[in-house]
Amino acid sequence: MVRWKPDARGRLAQAALELYGERGYEQTTVAEIAKRAGLTERTFFRHYADKREVLFSGAGELEELFVGAVAGAPQSAAPVDAVALGLDAVAGMFADRREFAGKRHAVITAHTDLMERELTKLASLSAALADTLRHRGVGEPAASLAAEVGVAVFKIAFERWIVHGEERTLRDLVRDSLAELKAVASGDRTHG
Repeated sequence: MVRWKPDARGRLAQAALELYGERGYEQTTVAEIAKRAGLTERTFFRHYADKREVLFSGAGELEELFVGAVAGAPQSAAPVDAVALGLDAVAGMFADRREFAGKRHAVITAHTDLMERELTKLASLSAALADTLRHRGVGEPAASLAAEVGVAVFKIAFERWIVHGEERTLRDLVRDSLAELKAVASGDRTHG
């Protein structure tokens, strides 16, 4: 008798990344992913709409966490400080996912259509952050600028974090990137 193993979703994601790395994204089928995970194709489709979605399924959780932290910032917080709280919250979400994140990023950056999807997800995140800031009473263009800056800081810190040999945490790199941005904005040319 086969014993049920927990975390089907996580096993499918891990199997997909392994296969994408070994065989290539385009050459990997849903059937192969399911087999590698020890599951059926039917189970795959209960968790993911298609093989592409394996790479993007965490976007909703990331957006919810980021937006929630910005919305929950003290009312007195400046827009960029509210966004900083959101950045800090999402950085914690990645604490033990560096290897997975690096592999995911490599697959995405190797395919134009996946890069387009990634940019669409980031644009959606920025729009949600700007909307949250507007609900906090931040006017335009400040709300959109702060949201875009937040996404840019996250993206740059993330890309630094997944570089082989980088030992700092994503949270530390986010904070460093935000400090660098503030220095640039203030005209401090000695920073960095």
